[in-house]
Amino acid sequence: MHPYLSYGVLILMSFNPIRRSLLAATLGALSLGFALPALSADKVVVYSARKDHLIKPLFDAYTAKTGVEIDFITDKEGPLLQRLKAEGRRTPADLLITVDAGNLWHAAHEGVLAKIDSAILNGNVPAHLRDPDGQWFGLSIRARTIVRSTDRVPPSELSTYEDLADPKWKGRLCLRTSKKVYNQSLVAMMIARHGMDEAERIVKGWVANLAEPPFSNDTKAMQAVAAGKCDVTVVNTYYFGRLQKSEPNLPLAIFWPNQGQDGHAAGTGVHVNISGAGVTRYAKHPQAAQALLEWLSSDEAQALFASLNMEYPVKAGVEIDPLVAAWGGFKADETNLAEAGRLQAEAVKLMDRAGYK
Repeated sequence: MHPYLSYGVLILMSFNPIRRSLLAATLGALSLGFALPALSADKVVVYSARKDHLIKPLFDAYTAKTGVEIDFITDKEGPLLQRLKAEGRRTPADLLITVDAGNLWHAAHEGVLAKIDSAILNGNVPAHLRDPDGQWFGLSIRARTIVRSTDRVPPSELSTYEDLADPKWKGRLCLRTSKKVYNQSLVAMMIARHGMDEAERIVKGWVANLAEPPFSNDTKAMQAVAAGKCDVTVVNTYYFGRLQKSEPNLPLAIFWPNQGQDGHAAGTGVHVNISGAGVTRYAKHPQAAQALLEWLSSDEAQALFASLNMEYPVKAGVEIDPLVAAWGGFKADETNLAEAGRLQAEAVKLMDRAGYK
């Protein structure tokens, strides 16, 4: 027993009943305070839409550093959200990790995340990459950019996402299906920037320029460009990195759009999205969950978190994976990514009207 507690026990009986109960409560709280690090912060339960191999190295590193055990379940974002809603107050989950700001916004909108106020997270995560109400925070950045054929498309021919609706690209564009949330978020952010009518005009232009029906994933779209079926596509950068590692001689290159190459879209920046996380509303270990989330935004974790999937760290100044760094720098769109969630349903309707399958 702590010496101060021993002394308190000895004198406890000398007080009258009221003072004795107050002292007992004080001593109990003090005792609990000494026990807290071993009892309440020794475990965190995580629901994750990121695959095991992209998060387990981080959890292992955190456990080695702090002794905190992390139990985690991985699944797709939709089932995890439904599970959190169904479990309600009974959920064992302390932290939700998922991909795409639209999914994070939806989780907050459905009431399964808690608002937290953290100077560490606010300092490490730029404002446009976190929820304005403090319910979710970005942990890695994925840029959705243009990939071109190096054989048929010089960089000077490209400029913006919007320009891909120009008739000069007719029969030269490949896209991933509109059913994927990454494209839904891209179109949602275009609605936020241009308004509904102009965004729909642009998407209709993309559809008119398609060389092939939309592909099921980004890799197939890039392979179609490499095979000469089309000249350009739009993909998440880490898909390009994976393909580059497996087939380094493919005639493909990244182009960063919306960097001010023309007057119409000067400086709007590359569309970026995030993987991110939030503490669950009914977390059993909220302080431990917040501590883990704060660590995930640290220099040490950011370098590992981003490099595991060839993404970009959200925290400025953290070293980037050499392969990713070789693609060059870019200016990112700094519109708050909450818009991707707020306008996602409208984006889906717009793509349906435009015939984007």
